[in-house]
Amino acid sequence: MLDRNLLRNNPQAVRTAAGNKGEPCPIDRWTELDARRRSLLEQVESLRRKRNELSSMVSAMKKKGQDAGELIRESRKTGEAIGVLEKELAGVDAEMREVELWFPNLPDPDVPVGVDDSHNKILRIRGNVRTDIRVPPHWEILGGLLDTDAAGTITGANFVLLRGWAARLQRILIDWMMDFNSAAGMEEIWMPFLACRQSMITTGQIPKLEEDMYHVDGNDLFLVPTGEVPLTNLYRNTIIPEKNLPISLFGYSPCFRKEAGSYGKETRGLNRVHQFEKVEMVRIVKPEESGEAHEKMVAHVEKMLELLELRWRVSLLSTGDLSFAAAKCYDLEVWSEGQERWLEVSSVSNFHDFQARRGMIRYRPAGGGKPRFVHTLNGSALALPRIIAALVERGWTPEGEIKLPPVLLNYAKGNLAAD
Repeated sequence: MLDRNLLRNNPQAVRTAAGNKGEPCPIDRWTELDARRRSLLEQVESLRRKRNELSSMVSAMKKKGQDAGELIRESRKTGEAIGVLEKELAGVDAEMREVELWFPNLPDPDVPVGVDDSHNKILRIRGNVRTDIRVPPHWEILGGLLDTDAAGTITGANFVLLRGWAARLQRILIDWMMDFNSAAGMEEIWMPFLACRQSMITTGQIPKLEEDMYHVDGNDLFLVPTGEVPLTNLYRNTIIPEKNLPISLFGYSPCFRKEAGSYGKETRGLNRVHQFEKVEMVRIVKPEESGEAHEKMVAHVEKMLELLELRWRVSLLSTGDLSFAAAKCYDLEVWSEGQERWLEVSSVSNFHDFQARRGMIRYRPAGGGKPRFVHTLNGSALALPRIIAALVERGWTPEGEIKLPPVLLNYAKGNLAAD
């Protein structure tokens, strides 16, 4: 959610930012509502002053024993007029709040302007790639261990069922990711996998992305699309003492997305599915510290990819590829040797105070003064199952063995046989 002062005083900046993101911008409607709201407030305040004056006059007349009936009737009519205006004002306020939920966050000044991912800025590529052998794609390596037929029977298309050592690899990775994040000093959270509507509004999934969400009818609950939702909402409607900042959280969750906007994209194998698992990080920091926190989170994810001995790249997303709620985002992608393409495994985003305003997440400065909105950030560390796809392809040998990086060997107690 954007600051109303920004909407009121610099509507062109909001219009330009929304256009660069490819998002609708109801700024004209908001401006109309804002003008009507201010007019109504002036009328209400004027009538309240009049009612107070009438009340004083009635009191004075009664003390003198005079008949104040006419003034009493006028005061009553004034009160009724106030009630009518206040009802209209409440309706305008409610519509303004609804309209405000559709304004996207403003991109940072250093975010490249572009309509899609072709304008993303590749910052660095690390790791090597094997060129001496032809590596099959992961779905050929996994074969029946990636049992899409069984998943389809149980649930439907684009869900995953892993068998045998493939299922074990997923568990190994989750264990390692949880331990790695815990060792970095973050607080571990075991979270609900359902979220209420207000939680989804806070982090920006609703109303824009509601069609992508799995909704539980009758309860108005949603299966979480990302661990970012419950982790961030831990502090919704909270004022945090400054001494408790920064807050660093992480947790595991399955993630559920209909992917309603993904038609035509690569969905084979583990590339794009409706349910996937990941370990998510969330930071809650003072505004002046969010830039540094963002870079540290990216470095943290890069260390994980280095330990997994994968080839990866870091890209700064352009405005057209930036999410609705993010002000700035780095994508981290791993190289799929079997598919010869990059697969996104983490997006590390800085939302500034956008989510904090929607969820009323503030901190109280140690030196006193009014509470201030925090900045929130999040990123995956890491997301499955694309990591599995890249690891299986990277570790595959012509002899039918899957060689794991040393960091996972203690968890796996050896390599995995692809039989």
